[in-house]
Amino acid sequence: MPVAPKEVQQAARRALAARDNVPPSRKAGTPVGLARANQLANGDNISEGTLLRMHSYLSRAEYDYKQARAKGLDLETSKAIQAYYLWGGPAALAWVRRELNR
Repeated sequence: MPVAPKEVQQAARRALAARDNVPPSRKAGTPVGLARANQLANGDNISEGTLLRMHSYLSRAEYDYKQARAKGLDLETSKAIQAYYLWGGPAALAWVRRELNR
């Protein structure tokens, strides 16, 4: 089973740190998203089923992420960006696609 690359691990760590620094009203992430962030940040092995779920989420959320970025928002000012980074951020989608195509 693959392990997320450093860039993806760092994105998840950044999102977890940002989430700790904002008030409760600005915290993003479901229990599943938080579990995924911890799994990625810890460098845990990622199963094929998890890769498929990651691809599904990251593909769906990419539009909201890009819209928030276009508005100049960041991890602490946008729940969409924070949630996307909990799942590994933009680098994660490219990595997941490579892994699934193997």
